[in-house]
Amino acid sequence: MTTGSITFIGGGNMARSLIAGLVRQGVPATQIHVAEPVAALREGLAADFGVTTYAEATEAAAHGTTWLLAVKPQVLREVCQSLQALARQQPPLVVSIAAGITSTQLQRWLGGDLPVVRAMPNTPALLGAGVTGLYATGRVDEGQRAQADRVLASAGRTVWIEDEAQMDSVTAVSGSGPAYVFLLAEAMEAAGIAQGLPADAARTLVVQTLLGASRMLDEAGESPAELRRRVTSPNGTTQAAIERFQAGGFEALVEAALRAAQVRGQELSAANE
Repeated sequence: MTTGSITFIGGGNMARSLIAGLVRQGVPATQIHVAEPVAALREGLAADFGVTTYAEATEAAAHGTTWLLAVKPQVLREVCQSLQALARQQPPLVVSIAAGITSTQLQRWLGGDLPVVRAMPNTPALLGAGVTGLYATGRVDEGQRAQADRVLASAGRTVWIEDEAQMDSVTAVSGSGPAYVFLLAEAMEAAGIAQGLPADAARTLVVQTLLGASRMLDEAGESPAELRRRVTSPNGTTQAAIERFQAGGFEALVEAALRAAQVRGQELSAANE
């Protein structure tokens, strides 16, 4: 797998998962550089993967033709501005996984019309089972697009979005999505315990049910609606539960929740102008 030299600006959990995926797929550790201010994180990355680490972003960025920005949105402007001079000298491909920060903002903070890819991975990337939504600006050529795809595909599947405005929807659906599943699991487990199931039995039943249902969604080749129809016998237990969900406005609540996440992404962008 050929990727060129990659610099991670930020060495937190998501960066760690991508680094692990790249190394697992055969990218030499010598091609991966990481800037991380926390010494313990730097030491862990170096020990676990053999990558070269730096305390300062400017030191690490000098070694990368691709910069993967993996810091919190609130500090991204400051980090980018510190890299302006270097970005002008040797323009990189910039890949950002910061929620709500637009390509226009990134280009402005970096001081030039650079090729930028926005990416929104999700936490199952930590297991190599994530999904990432990607958007490329017009400055990104086919080779750079393939480079960004290779890097993010190291942690799971990728989906390209052609309209940047839809990246907030990607965040709402998949970026934040695992938490919705965890909330459902939490509620199902609590309900099972309330009905008298032992806690360990309730947890196993819920976890395996969600795993199995996810596999069916992925492998069966049928829509969620069709899969639901097949397991809902007329006047049976499943129908009774689904009718109660729908009576409580389940679909409308999900739509409203995802809309709230989308709006929050837009607010993050505005707050960092």
